This record gives sequence, C-alpha cells and structure tokens, in this order.
Amino acid sequence: MKSATSFSRSLLRPYPTSTFLVVTAVIAIVVTTGCGSAGTSSSGTGPKLSGNTTVTVLLSSTANDQLSQFDLDIQGLTLTSQSGTSATVLAGDWQTEFIHENGGIEPVTTVTVPQGIYTAATATIGASGFTCVTVMPAQSDSPGSLDTSTYAYGYTPTANVTVNLPSPITITGDSMGLQLNLQVLQSASYPSTCYPTDFAPFSITPTFNLTPVTFAAVPTSPANGKVYELEGQVSALGSDASSFTLTLAETPTPQRTLSVNSNSNTVYQGIGNFSALQVGTFIDMDGAIQPDGSVLATRVGSYDPVALNEMIGPLVQLPASEQTLYSFPFGQQGQTYSVQGQDLGVYSYSDSTSFQISSQMNNLSSLPFVASFNSSNMVTGQNVAIFSQAITDYYGGQYTAATTMTLLPQTINGTVLLSAPSGSFTDYAVSLASYDLFPILAEQPGQTVRLNDPGTVEVYVDGNTQMLNAQALAPGNSLRFYGLVFNDGGTLRMDCAQVNDGVPFTTQSGSNGQFSNGQLKSGQTRTVERPSLGGTPRVISTTTQSH
Repeated sequence: MKSATSFSRSLLRPYPTSTFLVVTAVIAIVVTTGCGSAGTSSSGTGPKLSGNTTVTVLLSSTANDQLSQFDLDIQGLTLTSQSGTSATVLAGDWQTEFIHENGGIEPVTTVTVPQGIYTAATATIGASGFTCVTVMPAQSDSPGSLDTSTYAYGYTPTANVTVNLPSPITITGDSMGLQLNLQVLQSASYPSTCYPTDFAPFSITPTFNLTPVTFAAVPTSPANGKVYELEGQVSALGSDASSFTLTLAETPTPQRTLSVNSNSNTVYQGIGNFSALQVGTFIDMDGAIQPDGSVLATRVGSYDPVALNEMIGPLVQLPASEQTLYSFPFGQQGQTYSVQGQDLGVYSYSDSTSFQISSQMNNLSSLPFVASFNSSNMVTGQNVAIFSQAITDYYGGQYTAATTMTLLPQTINGTVLLSAPSGSFTDYAVSLASYDLFPILAEQPGQTVRLNDPGTVEVYVDGNTQMLNAQALAPGNSLRFYGLVFNDGGTLRMDCAQVNDGVPFTTQSGSNGQFSNGQLKSGQTRTVERPSLGGTPRVISTTTQSH
C-alpha cells in the first residue's frame, strides 16, 4: 500500500498542482483507424501517415454501484508511437469526476496530434479520491445513520496507475476521438464495510482503457460520439445567436467549459428557443461531438430558468418527520456552490416546490406504468437535480429551499433474473448488489416512502434503447442499464435508454471494527478524521443521524 497524503472531499478540490504521476501503458497487436482519410499499416501498403489529426479526448467510466464519486486531477496524457516519438494530448489541470459518466462520454479538450501508430501512453495525475456512501449497521454506535467516507491521496504514486491500450491506436484522418475510460473496480481498494474500520488500509490505483472513437455525422450513442445529460450553466452567449459556452457542474475550481452550437433541429424543453437562454441559466443537454471538439446541441432542457444554485446527485435521506431531504452531489454550481462546494446538500421542500422529469427520453407515455415523480413517491437512490435558493425566515434565520427537483437518468449495475413482454417493451427483472444505493439507503429508519423490494428494479427496454452490450441480455448475466428510475407504488421501474456490459459485483463482508465516539442523536452529524498506520494517509468519515 502506498503512502500519501489524503484529504476530505471538500478539501480535494481544488487539487494541488505540484503533484505528479507517470504511468506506462499495456498494449495488444490489433491496429484500429480513426475517421476521415483511410488508415495505414506499418508495412506501407496503405496511405502514408503524415500531417496532423484533430483529436478530441473523451472521459468515460466502467463501474458497478458501490462508489458514489471518483475524483481525479489529470495533469497530463502523452502517447508514444511505435517509432518512439511522443505526442501530448492532455496538459494542465483537468479535474474530473468519473462515476456520473458510467457508460457515457464527456469531451475534455481537443488537440492536434501527429499522425502515426501509437503503442503506449503515459499519464500525469495529481490528487485523487473516491467516496463510498452507506448506512451504519446494527452493531455500530449509531445504527441506521448515513455515512459518507472519502478516501483520498494528495498525490498519486507513480506505481499506482495503469493505462491499457487494448490495441495500438492509429491516429489518422481529419478528426477522431480518444476515450479515456476509468475501470473503477480495478482503481480502488478499501474496507469492505465502506466506512473505515480498525485502521484498515486503502489504495487508489487508477486504471484506464484508452481506445479510439470514430465520430458519426449523426451519432446514435456514446460509441460514435453522442453525449447525454451534460449538466451545466450558460457562461457566455455567442454573437451569432446560435452558440454558447457551457460551464460544467462537476468541478468548482477551476471549472471546465464546452463550446456548444445549435441549429434549426435543436429541441428546446422548458424554454421556447435559443433566445430564452441567458448567462447563468442552468441547462441539461444532449448533443453530438463535432470534428473540432465542440458539441452540436440536439436537446436543451431548462427546468428552472431563474434558479440561483443547482446540485446533482442521488437523494440519500428523506425523513418522514419533516419536509427535508439530503442529497449527495457529484456536481454542483451556482451563486453559493461555485464559491464553496458542499459534501451533502440539505434542503427544505414544500407544496410550492416544482417536481419535474428529465425531458431526455420521449417515450414516457408509452410505458406500461404511470411514470411520475413527486413529493409522495420520490425515494432515496434516485438521481435528482435540485435547484434552490436561500430563504430568510420570520426570525431572521436562513435555510435552503428546493424550488425545483428534476428526476435525471442514472446507471445501475445488476443481474438479470427473468424477462417478460409488457406492451411494446420487454420487462427485465434486475437484481442489485446489496451495496447499491437503493437497498442500502432503504435500511434507514423513518423514511418517507418504503419500497417493496429495494434490491430489484424492473427495467423496460424497447426499440429506442441503445444496445451497446456484447454479453447477452439474458437471465444470470450482469449488465449496466441507463435510464430514468421511478417508484411505482413501491416497485422500482426504469425506462431504459442504454444497455452496456456489466461489471462484477464487489464482495462485501462484515466487520466488527467501529468508530466509538458516542451515540448520535437526531439532527447530529459527526465527522471523524482517522490517520492510517504510520500517520498517513488520512480518511474522512462523516456520519449523519437525522431520524
């Protein structure tokens, strides 16, 4: 286990910029080609590789459901050709969160790369950290309370990172993409309890697959250049009345931006057209990556045009005793959060709170159940964008009020139990791992809504679902499903937009090691900073009791 400095999640951003990491890549022997001009071979039978190609670097991840956040400060990515020359495709500080891109893609930057066959890669990484959310067990000092444990390095040791090239990458043509996919299961080890016990060791070992992507003129999925659910805030409007700059929600400082264009085919939801966009508007959008690395918006949704803050992530507590909820964010921005991000969002909601459903999927009316999201059927584990503002009460105190809550798509990793036709859909009963947020969070006492079986989701697949899986969608197989998850009278049901191959479940075993700082009472939060053996690294564990 490597020794390093660790921070809480709130301290992890901004990352230190002086730390670094160099890693080597593992390669195979198959040659792939990009889009544009034809490919070539080392034997010279194809066109000569000369000149440069515009390359857009894309982020993605492959994960099961145990970790709720994985932050990396990528400070560089360099390719090495078969002739020994190198090309830098990432430089600077690219603070990234990977769990929300499980099965999707997100463009980072676009660079010019000399054409050639590249057989290895090196990466430079500064700080890194991941967060596991769980509920304290019955044998703990605060049974049933929520625990978020963040494991982090202030720098990532050289030997800890691997970049795999499944095959040599041919950089050719006018433009192409490179997908840097974090293999989450191989990238972290930590106590099986999720929360730290008995000074249990942990390690962060970022492991990537680096593969080429060919952009389609009209992409249909992340496999050929389509991006889903980009959450961000409009930070600038173009003078052409059709373009804008989107600041992404996932990183407070420094913030990453994307150049976005629109055309006559762009669909606007919640607002009339492009002219309704303003600097500061929070949007949720889909689009197509263009050869220059910009995104052509196919859909732009605005759920609360006058909101001052937005937090995106799963609901983690819904106490029945009061109209209050807790959210764990992978992304947050706005008047408050851009200055100081929060580890948990605590909100009040009321009859005036607007409940909405993401407009990404257009088949809700065809589902064989009533797809709804409101204060009486929202449940912990659902992915939600919460728009809010600070309110001063009659006595001069302040609280954060949720003005709008929008249900967003999410990815679940589960095993197919059985399937049956249901109208124009096929209904797959999918079993979740015991550590998935739906069954874990359902164990909390005092919940507003109870689920009949929080460990099972009914997944509805139709002709619109993008099937990106190589493994058969059959009983006994594990797959990842991306879509909107609804609570239908105590049964979890997903309108599925995409299917990917699954990730093995992580083995969970019990532990008797506990923190012992006294029983928490309702409304109390305890944060424990616990050094590992030898004094480094550090782990932050926060336990909240709201019941």
